[in-house]
Amino acid sequence: MRDQISNQLKTALKAQKKREISTLRLILAAIKDRDIASRSKGKDGVDDQEILEILAKMIKQRQESVKTYEEAGRLELAEAEQEEIEIISGFLPEQLSAEDTRSAVETVIKEIGATSLKDMGRTMSILKERYAGQMDFSVSSSMVKEILG
Repeated sequence: MRDQISNQLKTALKAQKKREISTLRLILAAIKDRDIASRSKGKDGVDDQEILEILAKMIKQRQESVKTYEEAGRLELAEAEQEEIEIISGFLPEQLSAEDTRSAVETVIKEIGATSLKDMGRTMSILKERYAGQMDFSVSSSMVKEILG
């Protein structure tokens, strides 16, 4: 995944796409930061699973920024953030539909025998492990609450 991001950065540099260059550099910097943090814990660096988590977090941050900018009437900034979301999303696997998300939530709940909200942490942990980058976890969290609550 790291190579894919680096290769896309090289392509963007050749094409002089400023927004894409800056976004890809931000992604690589975030990965490098996580690499450094994981090395201090004795790990070699981050794997593709953790890179997917980083990308999902970056998208969530930008979605919050878009909402804030739109509320403040700063549409040009909201548009810039939206462009960054599209670039970052290009590295994520296809997102699950609402029906597929519900199905995945129900499957995990059945597998672990979850019966109450006390089991929510375990359920969410397994969902994040299996569906990193494919699922909006705020949506799946509310589904888990609904089913277990």
